[in-house]
Amino acid sequence: MALETYRQKRDFTTSPEPRGVKAKQRNAGAIFVVQKHAARRLHYDFRLEMDGVLKSWAVTRGPSLVPGEKRLAVHVEDHPLAYGDFEGTIPKGEYGGGSVIVWDRGHWTPIGDPHKGYDKGHLEFALDGEKLRGRWHLIRMRGRPREKTENWLLIKGDDEAARAADAADILAEQPQSVKTGRKVEALAGEPPGWSSKTGKIDPAPKLRRAKGDDPLPPDPSDLKGAKKGALPSFVPPALATLVSKAPAGGRWIHEIKYDGYRLEVRIEAGRVKLLTRSGLDWTKKFGQPLIEAFAALPVVKALIDGELVVENDAGASDFSALQAALSDNRSDGFIFYAFDLLYLDGYDLRGVALSLRKEMLAQLLAGAPALLRMSAHFDQDGELIRRHACRLSLEGIVSKLRNAPYRSGRSKDWVKSKCAERQEFVIAGFVPSSVARKSIGSLVLGYYERNRLINAGRVGTGFTAAVAADLYERLAKIRVSECPFARRLTSAQARQVVYVKPQLVAEVEFRGWTADRNLRHASFRGLREDKPAAEIIREHASDPAEVQPKASVRLTHPDRLYWPEAGVTKEGLADYYAGVWKHMAPFVVGRPLSLLRCPGGIAEPCFFQKHAWKGMGRAIHVVPDPLNGSSGEELLSIEDLDGLISLVQGGVLEIHPWGATLAALEQPDMIIMDLDPGEGVAWADVITAAKELRERLAKFGLASFVKTSGGKGLHVVAPLVPSLGWNEVKAFTKRMAQAMAADRPDRYVATITKSKRDGKILIDYLRNGRGATAVAAYSTRARAGAPVSMPLAWDELSPDIGPAYFSVANALTRLEQIGRDPWGDFHRAAVPLAESETARSKSSSRSKASKPTVLKAAPSKRGSGGRSRKAS
Repeated sequence: MALETYRQKRDFTTSPEPRGVKAKQRNAGAIFVVQKHAARRLHYDFRLEMDGVLKSWAVTRGPSLVPGEKRLAVHVEDHPLAYGDFEGTIPKGEYGGGSVIVWDRGHWTPIGDPHKGYDKGHLEFALDGEKLRGRWHLIRMRGRPREKTENWLLIKGDDEAARAADAADILAEQPQSVKTGRKVEALAGEPPGWSSKTGKIDPAPKLRRAKGDDPLPPDPSDLKGAKKGALPSFVPPALATLVSKAPAGGRWIHEIKYDGYRLEVRIEAGRVKLLTRSGLDWTKKFGQPLIEAFAALPVVKALIDGELVVENDAGASDFSALQAALSDNRSDGFIFYAFDLLYLDGYDLRGVALSLRKEMLAQLLAGAPALLRMSAHFDQDGELIRRHACRLSLEGIVSKLRNAPYRSGRSKDWVKSKCAERQEFVIAGFVPSSVARKSIGSLVLGYYERNRLINAGRVGTGFTAAVAADLYERLAKIRVSECPFARRLTSAQARQVVYVKPQLVAEVEFRGWTADRNLRHASFRGLREDKPAAEIIREHASDPAEVQPKASVRLTHPDRLYWPEAGVTKEGLADYYAGVWKHMAPFVVGRPLSLLRCPGGIAEPCFFQKHAWKGMGRAIHVVPDPLNGSSGEELLSIEDLDGLISLVQGGVLEIHPWGATLAALEQPDMIIMDLDPGEGVAWADVITAAKELRERLAKFGLASFVKTSGGKGLHVVAPLVPSLGWNEVKAFTKRMAQAMAADRPDRYVATITKSKRDGKILIDYLRNGRGATAVAAYSTRARAGAPVSMPLAWDELSPDIGPAYFSVANALTRLEQIGRDPWGDFHRAAVPLAESETARSKSSSRSKASKPTVLKAAPSKRGSGGRSRKAS
C-alpha cells in the first residue's frame, strides 16, 4: 500500500497525526511499534517498518504471549515512519477519532526473507521491544468471497518470552505508554495539547502546506525566543565540557556521542554548504548524495548542527571507517545525525529552548532520506544511559540542558561523559616503519599547555597499510630538524624520530597515562583535519587508569600489521592482551594450548601449531604428554604474561586451550558447547538456543556461562570440579546435544554433516574430547576486523551484540566500564559432574586415568611442529 491511502483518509489541518512521506528503504527489519488505540472500538495497531513505511495491522484483541493463541490482525493502510512516535488525541469525526498511546516499541528482525514472507502471507520475525520479545508469526487468512478486509493472524512463538495460558495477560499487566507512562484512558476527552499527567503541552509547530504533496517546514514564528534575522554565514558550534560522571535529573536530556565529523549544514534556496567546526567549507568532500538529500528538505533557509558518520557492521559510528571512506574517495555509507536547528526561514532559533528546537528539527526531517537521521535523546538517568552506551563499547554520551538556548563555544549547558580515554593530539614527529618502505611505524604526539608543546608519547597501532603510507607522505613534506617540544626528548625517546611541524592533529584512544605523563596503550583512530593544532590541550576528567602488568618480552617489528584492514599491529595485539590479562589468565595459564599462527598477519597463510617451533620464546613451555610419551608428542603451555606476549611475538592470533589443566590432565574442569548456526539462522534463534542449553545444564546442577565466539555463534561453558574422565564428560555432552536435536529437529542438529545444517543450529559437543579445543575467552580470532571471543553476562544477550561485535578496538573499553567481570565467579561455580545421579555417565567406556596426573614443565625444546592451514 502507498501513503496516498493514508493521506486521503485524514485532514491534517485538524488531525495532529504526522503527514509524513515515504522514506528510502533501510535495512529490512528496523523499528516496530504497537499503539493502543481507543477509537470506536479499543484495539492495538501493530506496525513493522518495511520499504520505508510502517506496514500496519489492527489487532482487535491485542497481542497475546500464549504460544499458538491466534489474534485477528486486520491489514490496514501503510503509515509513515513518523507515525511510530505519535501519541495523542485524534478529534472526533476524523478517521480513527480517539486516543492513541505508544504501548510498545523496539526493533524487529525478520526470520528469512521478509519480502517473500509478506508476499506469501507468512511473516516470521523476532521482536525486541520493551514489552514484546521473542519469535512471532503473521499469517494471512484465506479471503472469503466479497470480503473487503484482508485478515491475518498474529501468533506468538514458543520460546522463553512466551507465557502459559493461565499466566497474567500482559495487556492488563502493563497498560501504560512506554513513551510517557500514561494510560489511554488519561487522554479520553482531552483536547489536543493537554495532558492529565503533564498539564499544558506546548503545541507542536504546524506544518504548512505547499502546492502539491510536499510539506513546508514547521512555522517558527510563534516560538518563544525565536528572533527575525538574516541567515548567518556561520555560527561557531556549541561545545561540550568533559565531566567524569553524567548528570541526573529531569533538567537534562542525553544523546549518544557520535564518532565522526561535526558539521554545520547551511541551506539557502536549494544551495547547501557543509561547514566544519572551525568554519571550513567541506561541501565537496562527502559527495553528491548527501548534498542532494539536504537540498530536498522542505526548507528555504536553515542552519542544522550535527555529526557526519560512517557506521560499522554493528551499527555504531566508527571514525576509522569514516577516514577509510574519505581516503578511498567513496561517497556511499555517509550518515548525518542532526541534533540541533539554529535557524529556519527567517528566524534565528538560538534563543529557543533546546527541547523545542529538537521538536521542530524532528518534523523537518520526517520522511527525509535514510542518510539524514534525527539524533534520538533519552530522558532517563544520565549514568544509566552512559553505562548502557559503554556496555555496547560506544564512545560515550552528551548531556544537554533541555530548556537552554544555543550557546557557541564551550559551556556547561552541554557536558560529555566518555566510556574510554580519547582525545586529539598534535603530531610532532614519526618513526619510520621497520617492515615497509615510505610508511610510518609510529607517531610522536603532544598537546599544548600555556602555549608550550608537551610530549605525550607515541602511538604505534591503529594504522592500516594505506593510512601508514599516506601519513608518511604527508609528514615527509613538513619535516624539521629541530625538536618542536618545549623540552627536548631524552635519547631513548628521540631514537629514530623524524620531527615535523606541529600542524596535523590525530585522534587517539588510550588506556590512561604513565607516571611520566605519556600515553599508555594508545591506538590511532584517524586524522582530525577539522580541528586546528593550536587548540589541542590535555583533557582532564577521567580517574587514573588501573596500573596493568608489564611483560619483559621484547617485540621485534612491533609495527607489523596482523589485521591490515583493522589497523591492528603486533604492538596493538600485545597492548590488548596486557589489558585483558587478569581476566584471561585463568583460561589459558597451565593448560595445553593449540595455536593458530599467522606470522604475516591474516592476509598471509595461517596454520595450527601444537608443538614447539624454531625461534619460539622461552616463556612458552614444552610439556610431555603422558599418553604419548614414547612417541615424543609434546604439549605447549604458558604460565604468565610473558608467555602470552611471546605468543604474540610468534604470530599467534588464536589461542585454543584444552578444557583441562596440566595438573589434572585427564579430568576436564569445564564443559564447552559450541552453538554454530547454519545458513539462514537468525541471531535471535542462537540466543534462544543458548538460553535453552543453560536451562538443561541447570537441571543437572551445573552453572553455565556464555561468550561470543568471535565468529558466527555462541559458546556456553559450564565449570566443573575435575572428577570424571574425558570419555564420560564427552558422552554426557553428546546426549545433551542429541536430546536438544531430538526435541526440536526443526531447529537443532547434533551432527557435523554440513548438508543437514542449513537453517539449523549445530550443537557441537565435540569440543569436550581429549585434545579437542575451543577458542579461549578473550582470545582474538584470525578474521577480518580483529574480533575477540568475549564473555557476557546472560542479561547482555540481545540483538545489539552479535557474535563478532567485540574486537581489539572496543573490548577494553567494555571491560573498563561494565564494573564487573561477567565470568568473575566462573571457577567458584564449579561442581563435580559425578555428584548428580542424573549427570553420571552411563557410557560403558571409562577414562583410564582415575587420579589427576600432575605434570611439570620441561625445558623448552626448539623444533617445528606446525600443521598448515589457511585461516578462515
